[in-house]
Amino acid sequence: MEHIVIIGNGISGVTAARHIRKLSDKKITIVSAETDYFFSRTALMYVYMGHMKFEHTQPYENWFWKKNRINLKKGFVKSIETKTKTLHFAKGDSLRYDKLIIATGSKPNKFGWPGQDLDGVMGMYHKQDLENLEKHAPNYKVCKRAVIVGGGLIGIELAEMLHSRHIPVTFLVREDSFWDAVLPKGESAMINREIISNGIDLRLGVNLKEIKADENGKVKSIIIAETGEEISCDVVGLTAGVSPNIGFIKDSDIETGRGVKVNHFLETNIKDVYAIGDCAEQRKAIDQRRPIEAVWYTGRMMGETVAQTICDNRIEYKPGHWFNSAKFFDIEYQTYGWVWAQPKANEARFYWEHPDGKKCIHINYDKNTREFVGINNFGIRMRHEFFDNVLNKKQTVDYVLEHLADANFDPEFYKLYEKDIISKFNAENNTTIQLKKKSWKRIFSV
Repeated sequence: MEHIVIIGNGISGVTAARHIRKLSDKKITIVSAETDYFFSRTALMYVYMGHMKFEHTQPYENWFWKKNRINLKKGFVKSIETKTKTLHFAKGDSLRYDKLIIATGSKPNKFGWPGQDLDGVMGMYHKQDLENLEKHAPNYKVCKRAVIVGGGLIGIELAEMLHSRHIPVTFLVREDSFWDAVLPKGESAMINREIISNGIDLRLGVNLKEIKADENGKVKSIIIAETGEEISCDVVGLTAGVSPNIGFIKDSDIETGRGVKVNHFLETNIKDVYAIGDCAEQRKAIDQRRPIEAVWYTGRMMGETVAQTICDNRIEYKPGHWFNSAKFFDIEYQTYGWVWAQPKANEARFYWEHPDGKKCIHINYDKNTREFVGINNFGIRMRHEFFDNVLNKKQTVDYVLEHLADANFDPEFYKLYEKDIISKFNAENNTTIQLKKKSWKRIFSV
């Protein structure tokens, strides 16, 4: 019986295992050094914030794996010997495979800062990070202040987590405005205001110089590079992005760059070895997407794709139109298509912001053809299905604005802003676009 071994029990690896089982009777083994069972990584923040227990982050009961004949092995893979198709573990044992899927995800970036490995310094990616946070920042009496280094999505999640326990937070962001490599100026400024309004000490345009230790080897303070200012703290969160977790592969004959190099079929340069999820790096770009995407839904799609290929239905990975969502304290964010931080030469932009400073939309379209390219929306929920359909059919910006009522997905009794948005667009562009009556049934949430 063919043995499929999957290194990594995150969304990518587990999805691959589930779909291989649906399609075949192959022997399946999932290897993980992090946890015994799969859990939802994005839910870790809600465990710390008291909204759920860790066991609630596990989508499947413990009996699920045995019932579905998916073997689980706890262990750290030290090396891969591709010629003999053997995994070697840190404890000295080994495991043979017929086909191998590498799905080892990401690890937090470290840039060689003095003190970056001290007690009380952590990322916010693994279950062990959550355990460290509970140890060093159980409440504001034990943790008098935390410092977060890095202004991405993980950084703002960690800020919200600590804020929920009334722990003072200083947030060091290298850029001049929060996440301004991704967000245009208006949206980035909105999130700056939201962070500050929640009592976070936001420091823009600064870098970490070093982390200093007390006499017991624990964090006691950090030094800001530009000013030399020393800030006392009990916890330092390193959230300056993530990198593919592939250190154990570097000495093998599997080709790597920043991640494990794959083609559009998720195949590596070695026969019967595949890579999926955050650790996979596309040799050739797909549309305008980045070669590595640390996004849960693309990891899931890769798992589904590679399962088909392994079960003799070789298909190409096609992630479709870009979308993403997040939450910045109380402001929900969604993006569909492409809205770059800086517009390209052929693009026109339209930006509308509500007077309360907590809601906006930013639409990108081709200034020659008027074809809709993408949208950012903050504080207003929009339908993924609507924009996926618009992008597939290459509809115009005029069509999108006319059908904004169809796009809106806010709950019942929420105030609607379509007429205000269209009125501003018409005034700025000398157009006479009219909002069409809603044609989709609005789905209300309770």
